[in-house]
Amino acid sequence: MMAAAKCPVFPTPVAFEMAKVLLVDDEPASRLTLQTVLRAGGYGVDTAASAAEAIAKMDVNEYSLILSDLHMESFESGLRVVAHARGLDYRPATAILSTWQPEQYEAAKLAGTMLIETENIPELLGQVAGMISDRATRRVRRSMRARN
Repeated sequence: MMAAAKCPVFPTPVAFEMAKVLLVDDEPASRLTLQTVLRAGGYGVDTAASAAEAIAKMDVNEYSLILSDLHMESFESGLRVVAHARGLDYRPATAILSTWQPEQYEAAKLAGTMLIETENIPELLGQVAGMISDRATRRVRRSMRARN
């Protein structure tokens, strides 16, 4: 009998955790399009069609970023989503999605969140990456302060 050749053993690649995004939009076509774009950009994406559904998902899952349409079941729905997200212990980054209307800019500014225009896909992905990166940096800093 021949001895089996020894094959080198390579370490198992480390599984990278994709940043999870919650996309909140009541328009099915917009929701599906943005979900596809974000997934192609390498993000894990959950979706919600209403503020109530988004709030329920935020309470069960942890997200790096909450992207919400401003106008859903009411004019204030997106702001309710952002306000709820800001009160969570895991502190996700937040942004209001826009097709650019002046009142949406003002509403986002009052809510203290970023306004993302959905027409420019590369810019959208860059803004998403930036917000997730900023959130990660804040979490590391908080963790380091807590250790000291």
